[in-house]
Amino acid sequence: MATYLVLLLGYSMPNFLLIPVSKILTFAGLVFVMTSILPMANLLMFKAFGTLPSLQMKTRRERIVPFILITIIYMVITGMFFYKVAGNVNFNRVMLIITTLVLAGTMVTFFEKISIHSLAMGGMMGILLPLNKALETGALLKPTAAILVMGGLVMSARLYLNLHSLREVLLGVVIGFSTAFLGMILLF
Repeated sequence: MATYLVLLLGYSMPNFLLIPVSKILTFAGLVFVMTSILPMANLLMFKAFGTLPSLQMKTRRERIVPFILITIIYMVITGMFFYKVAGNVNFNRVMLIITTLVLAGTMVTFFEKISIHSLAMGGMMGILLPLNKALETGALLKPTAAILVMGGLVMSARLYLNLHSLREVLLGVVIGFSTAFLGMILLF
């Protein structure tokens, strides 16, 4: 989701991310490695060493340790971006919101199993809606509508595949949206 957000904002609002359009793909690739490949490698290591019985992490208990380590990865990555791309305040604020979403997902997992996919989709909406309001050109209107539709499809798929209950999906989207929306209001 972080990679998609960088691509979306980089091409729709190049002045917002302060990244030249010619470098957006390279930057998005770096974000993809840091926010997708590293956490996936973490889960694969847990699976290989037998700590994790399944990559689906069907129970709440199976999720706690991997989620804690993924949260640490995101915190380190966000700190690294703050240090390395210090001049890009808007990107760093967005990364802080994304890391807060990961942290919120981990914290809730101590008490309740939620759909992290729903949390991510809700988080995307919570980031994009305030940006839509701030942008007078309407450049993000169609992408935001597409995210809304994709979010519905993702949440429906989680339910259809019996991977989550309706409660877990709804908790995920509400926590994701409210965390990201509040982050956008406070930081921007």
